[in-house]
Amino acid sequence: MRFLSSGQPSSFVPSTIVRNVTLAVLLPASLLASANTFARTPAHTAGVKAQAQPQTAVAVGTPADNVLGGLPPPGVNARSWVLVDATANQVLASGNADERVEPASLTKLMTAYLVFEALQSKKITMDQVVTPSEAVRRVKNDESRMFIEANKPVSVHDLVYGMIIQSGNDAAIALAELVGGSEANFVNMMNAEAQKLGMTHTHFADVNGMPDPNHYTSAGDLATLSARLIRDYPEYYDIFSVKEFKYNNIKQPNRNRLLWIDPTVDGLKTGHTEAAGYCLIASARRPLAGGGNRRLVSVMMGEQKEHDRVQDSLKMLNYGYSAYDTTRIYQANQAVATPRVYKGTLDAVKVGVQKDQFVTLPKGAADKAKPQVELSSPLIAPLAVGQKVGTAKFVGADGKVLAQVPLVSLEAVPQAGVVGRVWDSLMLMVNKKKS
Repeated sequence: MRFLSSGQPSSFVPSTIVRNVTLAVLLPASLLASANTFARTPAHTAGVKAQAQPQTAVAVGTPADNVLGGLPPPGVNARSWVLVDATANQVLASGNADERVEPASLTKLMTAYLVFEALQSKKITMDQVVTPSEAVRRVKNDESRMFIEANKPVSVHDLVYGMIIQSGNDAAIALAELVGGSEANFVNMMNAEAQKLGMTHTHFADVNGMPDPNHYTSAGDLATLSARLIRDYPEYYDIFSVKEFKYNNIKQPNRNRLLWIDPTVDGLKTGHTEAAGYCLIASARRPLAGGGNRRLVSVMMGEQKEHDRVQDSLKMLNYGYSAYDTTRIYQANQAVATPRVYKGTLDAVKVGVQKDQFVTLPKGAADKAKPQVELSSPLIAPLAVGQKVGTAKFVGADGKVLAQVPLVSLEAVPQAGVVGRVWDSLMLMVNKKKS
């Protein structure tokens, strides 16, 4: 099991896209019924039949080379791709996930990550007014921009919305200069953050994704960045779901067409250059059985056509929700055991996990698995809240460990007085002789 390392007018959706993608929406209902067909069909030839086409379209992209299990994923036209369960922090399927690719405007996800960090830490504020430098004049007419002007004041709020919704290269430059002091220094910050997040196949050369030999990433790294952006900055993530933004009397739509097609999709970002092809990172949130929500993130890189990135993203998201189940194996702050504690003011301590823990498995697999707790022994006070005291596992019917997380003390246990410590020392000696 692979885990992630510790993100034109609104009527612009062509009828052909809606027709094709509608079929992808129907995929979940037919996945299980088509299990035998999938089993006989290689992943790279599993096409999607459009209503107006008498023959099945054949996917020509990279086939899956890593699948969690169960049904194989549908074929896509992307050169590299990844499907991630962000709730359980697991990779469900991928193809060429570590291959070097150009990120194009997906670069702005890292730019946004650092801007969100500056906002969260109060280094900058949304209502702060910025005066863009002459550097924004570098943005050419054929590039994505929000149409800010050099030396004309603009708010951070508008720059953030212009960068995310309109994919403005000029907005990215202005924000980079604000947060980093200069573009060059901000790029250094981007590369430092990439290493911190475990993006080992990534190097940035600018803030907006223009072609450069030293500017590259991978589908897997972008999946890691996207999941972390969603998890680390939920207060700003909603911006990615805004469908249009108007600045300087120019209204531009969000280029993520899935926002109009699937109401469960709420982000993230598109990208395109001639070399990079058409790219899309999409995220959807749908109800989780037993309460809460389950989030998936799909990354499609190097598509040949714009509508392919839309159709393939939706196909993969629907596959993830249909072929896999996410199970909450441990609930936050709920005691899973109360082991004996020696030399403390308490004789026993409640242990568990501090955050809800999930695992995603092929449909039906979770029914045959069970939780298992392994405790450090003996537990000796003092114990602090959050101190590791063992391991919580989720074990399959075949004995294979499907997931494991640290088991921690849910309460503090101060050290006992002299008499208590001496008595428990004797008890430990007796128990040791018995064993």
